[in-house]
Amino acid sequence: MGPRSRTSRRPRPSYVALARTALAEDRSSHDRTTRAVLRPRVRARALVLAQATGVLSGGTAARAVARAAGLKVRLDVRDGTVVRPGLVVMTLEGDGHRIFAAERSILNVLMHASGIATATARAVRGTRGSRGRLEVWATRKTLPGLRDLEKAAVEDGGGFPHRRDLSDGWLIKTNHLSFVPLETAIARVRRRARRGERVEVEVRTPDEAVRAARAGADALLIDNASPTRARQIVRALERVGLRAGHWVELSGGITPETVGRFRRVGADAVSLGSLTHSAAALPFHLRLEPVRLSRLRP
Repeated sequence: MGPRSRTSRRPRPSYVALARTALAEDRSSHDRTTRAVLRPRVRARALVLAQATGVLSGGTAARAVARAAGLKVRLDVRDGTVVRPGLVVMTLEGDGHRIFAAERSILNVLMHASGIATATARAVRGTRGSRGRLEVWATRKTLPGLRDLEKAAVEDGGGFPHRRDLSDGWLIKTNHLSFVPLETAIARVRRRARRGERVEVEVRTPDEAVRAARAGADALLIDNASPTRARQIVRALERVGLRAGHWVELSGGITPETVGRFRRVGADAVSLGSLTHSAAALPFHLRLEPVRLSRLRP
């Protein structure tokens, strides 16, 4: 069974709820400093510029924040595009008070998501030269409330989102197997799985991998294994003729900097929690100018 199932690329969310939450968290309607400094209803225009080279993500979410703040907004660069210092990625127009109110939330979204997309692109580059195609996948190690944004950022960087939540697909982990034998767990899941759904099992040894494949697993997750150990497990499947038709995923402590060490293992995918829980932000800057409003589409 191939790697793509309903855990592959998804339609993008609207980010309306995220935008409202971000503005409420920053108390955007209570900017005491701006109220004191600016006169009421100051018309202004703002440019959002990249300050480093990387992959843009979060543009659609940042646009939702701007619209929720009552601004007119134009995305000048699409998510997934490589940006460089000084490139204008977004243009805002409206009341200067509203721009100040939304500024930090807009930049936060862009910086966080673009950092994830940039790290993902770096990991994808690290897989070049693999034995077959080695895909880069995300995990559920995301910040509460930001999962959709972060999963989309992984896609913008050239990766895949993996399971969105616990209801999304079947993954039997070693903690499950502390309660029941491997074959029993797979049989119970198989009875509930719909046709075409992939059943994945976490394995630690060559013997577990072979047993899981024979018991009906479609995919095998090799977790926390060195490249040498992971290669031993894959070879065990190859020796008994079970590698073909079974998707093999590597996970556990892999980063964009170390992913290249796993290129020769013979797996189908690597999943990196570091993409979403440890990616460094990509910096952006907002430059505001008092001007007459033009006619940007809302």
